[in-house]
Amino acid sequence: MEHIYFEDIELHDKKTAGKYSVTKEEVIEFARKWDPQPFHVDEEAAKATQFGGLIASASHTVAISFWLLNRAGKGIAAISGLGWDKMHLPHPVHPGDRLSLSMECIEKRESRSKPDRGILRHKIRVTNQNGIPVSTFETTTLVKRRPQLQNTSR
Repeated sequence: MEHIYFEDIELHDKKTAGKYSVTKEEVIEFARKWDPQPFHVDEEAAKATQFGGLIASASHTVAISFWLLNRAGKGIAAISGLGWDKMHLPHPVHPGDRLSLSMECIEKRESRSKPDRGILRHKIRVTNQNGIPVSTFETTTLVKRRPQLQNTSR
């Protein structure tokens, strides 16, 4: 696979990934281990909540968001994630939802201390099949710069 380096990404470049289909079994299994609230693991109890049925836990929604993000950013020569900001979960994820992700480069700057890398910020938006946002956040990533051709003449 060919790498996508810092120089290859332009400000306002957009990428997408999806569809990820959320199953009832997955919602329950994840929540049993990580967030065993009744509205995540018990269909009958969940019907009596403001959600009207099972919903994925917030941590499950974030995990799916990052699964999609890795597909949208496939090939980027990332060195390290530096952080996530402005994380919002404006709408619950239900079994049967089909999620997709869009990302836009909103900031790009060269590293001041290490010339072989740059820093990218992306705005991320994950929506369900109706276009309703279920997760929004910004990521900051340290990315390799394109290797310079070495002067081989002597």
